[in-house]
Amino acid sequence: MNLKVKTLQKGVVLSLISSTLLHATNGDNLIAVGTKARGMGGAGIAVSHCAESTLHNPALITCTKGTSISFGGTIFMPDMSAKMGQASSHSSDADMNIIPGVVISHKLNENWYLGIGMWGTAGMGVDYRDAKQTQTDSGNMHMVSNLQLMQFAPSVAYRTGNLGVALTPVIQYGALDINYQGFDGKNIGDGVAQDLGFGLNLGGYYDFSNGVTLGAVYKSEIDMEYKNQLSRSTKPFVDFGIFPEAMDDHLEQPAEVGVGIGYELNKKHTFAFDYKQIKWSDAKGYKDFGWDDQNVYAVGYQYKADKWRGRLGYNYAKNPLGESQSGPAVIKAGSYAQAGGNALNMFNLLGFPATAEKHYTVGAGYEFTDNFYVDLAYVYAPKTTTTMKTIVGLNPQNGDMYIGDSTVNHAESSLSFQLSYRFF
Repeated sequence: MNLKVKTLQKGVVLSLISSTLLHATNGDNLIAVGTKARGMGGAGIAVSHCAESTLHNPALITCTKGTSISFGGTIFMPDMSAKMGQASSHSSDADMNIIPGVVISHKLNENWYLGIGMWGTAGMGVDYRDAKQTQTDSGNMHMVSNLQLMQFAPSVAYRTGNLGVALTPVIQYGALDINYQGFDGKNIGDGVAQDLGFGLNLGGYYDFSNGVTLGAVYKSEIDMEYKNQLSRSTKPFVDFGIFPEAMDDHLEQPAEVGVGIGYELNKKHTFAFDYKQIKWSDAKGYKDFGWDDQNVYAVGYQYKADKWRGRLGYNYAKNPLGESQSGPAVIKAGSYAQAGGNALNMFNLLGFPATAEKHYTVGAGYEFTDNFYVDLAYVYAPKTTTTMKTIVGLNPQNGDMYIGDSTVNHAESSLSFQLSYRFF
């Protein structure tokens, strides 16, 4: 393998291994976890879904009349391809993920309610093992990677009159595994890195008794450390002099703040609007990549007719990736630090392509009995095409580094299914 290909591999290694974190919606977060909220564009801060509200605004579990149980999951189907410089475009074979969720809420008395939930927030990765490799195309290093995040959280909610508040401590489990073909053709990987992180969710609402409800939530940051994953992968950039030091292994799920308004008309029509901000710029790892805070807008509608429910929604958030300043088209040997911005662009575009912005949703529910009901939701994010100036190779004759366009195409679709049972 010639020097140009070796350098290209060194330049894309972190981008590729970091692809375990892509295929998300609002940054690397799903627009919502529960099926009802997903059918309504992710809106759920001021509209109660009983047990499912444990995942959005835990104060709203106070709609529970006895005990409510919801169990289901999401089949997540990302469609992504990446093209770096003049190399071929490659599609990831990791095009399907299963994300489970189960939640329970229980009414203790007229004031106190309990909830508990366990749900996946990510189950994704890339698979380039079959990507074609040539003398000028690394085949994306034949990368195979996988990230899994699971949260477990009990909730305590209190209601007095029209006001409700809740506190939810969160335990997050994370596992990251990276495998790829190294510079010398050998397989590189350090096995699965795992960690537990801890956070806190707070929620509240006020019902104005005229169909209008206001809600608010706060989710704290959750720090995670995946040993020997990101640190080893950034080492080639230090060796080239592009970065002064290797990245550490912390990747922190950012804090969130959100508010919502819900309106119910004639007990048939429910309208919801949520706004939240995701604090990427303060989160370890993401702030090193230069991510911006993300403003998320969700609009949802539900129609209730006898046993049926119909839902529609829309979710928008500008992707948090910004293009860093590019160096000249050719970086002269010995001055590779000029390519620092191009390297960051490469990390963000190829490694963290959180470029999905618009999401269209539809959902439905049916009550088979007063106790048992089923909900479905479909979410579609149309293809986005994002191009940035990145490192694309090295001249083997004089050591000059080339800067060129890299492009990622990113689309998403998902199907959610949920069974619920109520005990009065």
